[in-house]
Amino acid sequence: MTGLEERVVVPAESRDALAFAKGAPRRGTGGARRALPPVVRVLGGFLLPAVILIAWQVVTTAGLIEPYRLPAPASVFQAGVELAESGQLWTHIAISVQRVLLGFAIGSVIGLAAAGIVGLSRWGDVLLSPTLAAVRAVPSLAWVPLLILWMQIGEESKVTLIAIGAFFPVYTTVASALRHVDPQLVEAGRSFSLHGWSLFRTVQLPAVVPSVVAGLRLALAQAWLFLVAAELIASSMGLGFLLTDSQSTGRVDRILLSIVLLALLGTITNGVLALLEKYLLRRWT
Repeated sequence: MTGLEERVVVPAESRDALAFAKGAPRRGTGGARRALPPVVRVLGGFLLPAVILIAWQVVTTAGLIEPYRLPAPASVFQAGVELAESGQLWTHIAISVQRVLLGFAIGSVIGLAAAGIVGLSRWGDVLLSPTLAAVRAVPSLAWVPLLILWMQIGEESKVTLIAIGAFFPVYTTVASALRHVDPQLVEAGRSFSLHGWSLFRTVQLPAVVPSVVAGLRLALAQAWLFLVAAELIASSMGLGFLLTDSQSTGRVDRILLSIVLLALLGTITNGVLALLEKYLLRRWT
């Protein structure tokens, strides 16, 4: 029909999708959560610990809890100063950090390898998944007698226990992510003659990078949890040893000091992985 102009009305969401498909950045939606400034996030993160510290000081100063049950924050700080001046504190921290990092590295590497086998191979899934699920259900302390029997009481048994703890978060998270990679992405990669390692590096790995980093962060947290159990294996150094030794001597201030140090070290190492996460997400996604 001449003289008539046909018009096609395209919804706004469809226009955004078309523009995004052509390479244009997607426009933000009104309901999206706005990112807070870094300073606000840091100050907000310190708010709850500050409230806990103030409440701790108030209840101990007012005598609501006996000092032998909950020493004042100043007493805990003084216990840390005494151990630092004697050099014992730095030795305990260094030994524990070394054990955690070694166990975390070994467990994560093996976990990534097992996740690749299970997530990318049907036979690997069939053969390995049931056994690994059963091993995962074993409590951490149940491994201690066996590791002592096999590896004696040296560093090997402690690092191995921490590695067991770090293995399963990485394996579970990454294997599940690999199994759920969009099949259409994989088929698109194969249509461009990508197979094997090239397909994994180009298509599958970028799709699971967020899951890999999430698994590593969970594994690091689990490694710190397994540290105390590992240092029960006839250890004479480390924060786990300081914790149990203080319990036997009735030094509640040192018990609380050990807990605070474990929390701080766990937070610092998690922050390092958070920076790595930002870099990897910019690089691969």
